[in-house]
Amino acid sequence: MQRFDRYMLSQLMMLFGFFSLVLVAIYWVNRAVVLFDRLIADGHSAGVFLEFSMLSLPSVIALVLPMAGFAAAIYVVNRMSGDSELTVVQATGYSPWRLTRPVLAFGLILMLIMSILAHLLVPLSYAQLRDREQEISTSLSARILREGAFLHPTSGVTFYIRAITEEGELRDVLLSDRRTANQVTTYTAERAYLLRDDAGPKLVMVAGLAQVYTADNERLSTTNFEDLTYDISGLIVPSDGDERELDSVPTWEMLMSPTTIAEETGERLTEVWEAVHLRFEAAFLCLVAVLIGHAAMISGRFSRFGATRQIVMGIALLVLVKLVESAVADPVHDNGQLWPLAYLPSVVGLAVALLLIRRAAAPFRPGRAPAEDPA
Repeated sequence: MQRFDRYMLSQLMMLFGFFSLVLVAIYWVNRAVVLFDRLIADGHSAGVFLEFSMLSLPSVIALVLPMAGFAAAIYVVNRMSGDSELTVVQATGYSPWRLTRPVLAFGLILMLIMSILAHLLVPLSYAQLRDREQEISTSLSARILREGAFLHPTSGVTFYIRAITEEGELRDVLLSDRRTANQVTTYTAERAYLLRDDAGPKLVMVAGLAQVYTADNERLSTTNFEDLTYDISGLIVPSDGDERELDSVPTWEMLMSPTTIAEETGERLTEVWEAVHLRFEAAFLCLVAVLIGHAAMISGRFSRFGATRQIVMGIALLVLVKLVESAVADPVHDNGQLWPLAYLPSVVGLAVALLLIRRAAAPFRPGRAPAEDPA
């Protein structure tokens, strides 16, 4: 590449990194707040929260990548125009088509990054995240070992612990079981211990009271006990981890054995192919977003009021592409034979960008041939 191309590409990559960090931080903070409330409220440690946050980053990066590329293209072209750098190179004979070359290279780099994310990193992160969610969903300590809170580990069961000592002793325990029709059994104990054996976890309550209330005859029976063992393995209902999800399947597996993936995920074969096409389309949209931003900026004329009109036009064109994407989503989902429509947003966006560049190049009349950049 010539020196000007390398210079413009370096500016695009630098600004792309900056906007990516800003947008990822915004989206990640919004997700992290919800994730923090859910995990910490369930009694999980900060390490689990950090692990889940890291696993959600690939999907966040894939989400903001086209926007970061669009913003970088807008900013770089606007700054170079304001600093008269574009004016200088155009005076040497660089046409709008020639100025598009480093932007095209930048868009292809973003396509490669998005392809790696969409086809590999995001599915792997989703698979790992789902596995970890299944692990913590069956975590006994996260479900019932929390001080001073009335917990509902499963429907019809309420569990309360006033305090947990450093030795693992549970103080002032209440367990209410309403799973039997017309009957409520309540256990209270001064102390309790959590034990594990081959049959599953057990709760051993010491110095307590068992109360059984029968709604049919409105009778309350009470029994004092010195120690009582309660099987709490039924409070944990493990989720079915055999069925995979399309989001967690790498693209090459879908391409190699789509029928098998459809059976494993419980989806239709057309939905498997739809997911594949949408991943390829996500990569193309990165290139389209960059070219739209660049084309919108160079298609405008000089104005003392700045490049506000061009920026607004670029944003409006991106909105148009997203509207086309929304319009074709349902037909592609319902009818697999309409899969070419999945690429219509990229085709529309690319056509608009090329028309804008052609419009900008129409009045261009180079005075002399472009000067060769020094090696």
